[in-house]
Amino acid sequence: MRLNDQQMAAFESDGYVFLPGLFDAEEVGALMGEVPGILSQQRQEVVREKNSAPRTAFAAHLWNEAFGLLARHPRLIGPAMQMLGGPVYMHQFKINAKVAFDGDVWQWHQDYGTWAEDDLMPEPKAMNLAVYLDDVTEFNGPLMLIPGSHRHGKIEAGHDTATTSYPLWTIDNATIDQLVARGGIVAPKGKAGSALFFSSLLVHGSAPNMSPWNRTAVYISANRVDNAIRRFKRPEWIAHRDFTPITPLDDDCLRTYARRKVRAA
Repeated sequence: MRLNDQQMAAFESDGYVFLPGLFDAEEVGALMGEVPGILSQQRQEVVREKNSAPRTAFAAHLWNEAFGLLARHPRLIGPAMQMLGGPVYMHQFKINAKVAFDGDVWQWHQDYGTWAEDDLMPEPKAMNLAVYLDDVTEFNGPLMLIPGSHRHGKIEAGHDTATTSYPLWTIDNATIDQLVARGGIVAPKGKAGSALFFSSLLVHGSAPNMSPWNRTAVYISANRVDNAIRRFKRPEWIAHRDFTPITPLDDDCLRTYARRKVRAA
């Protein structure tokens, strides 16, 4: 899969591209069927909120077959190689739960800020490819983006280890006020199966989920192979050390998996 010229232009100018319905109900169902079992596991890769609700499951592509297929899906890896201009490897893979009533805030930040500070990623030649596994509405903590904020480069940030259960390099309120005055805020909403591709420099965050509806999304963080990280202080399940280029699978890989599971049931 390749993005068209209009989509590429939007990515360059706004820092993101939203693709409703990129994955169909059968594919989403195959993935969502695995989520409860993943989030219920007591393992170091499953980070929990301060109230013990699941927050993030890291590296599930390494220990779950369905998400291993998604991690190499051509509808994600093809555009990543196109937008980043070369082969990519998996820098980070996570399932963000944002569970009903208990999903906590993700503070305003740039992902590259954390990757540069913690992992010594040389340049922002990396991006996120998010897939909605639940419908995302204005009520269940949608991801908020500041369009055009990626054009400001790496923004000074402070290391917040107190607000949530997961430490993050976050941007101060005064800077956010200035960025929003220039670019505004958008929150791409859509049905499960929609996808959001955005630059590692794009400033983003999300409010707590006060609604009775979960907001589950998968985030593939793809980094160009020639931009591999230089520091290895974080666990390998957070910042991967395998810089092997990802080879995309067949476009029907998730459907094939879903039908095999049905036959085996």
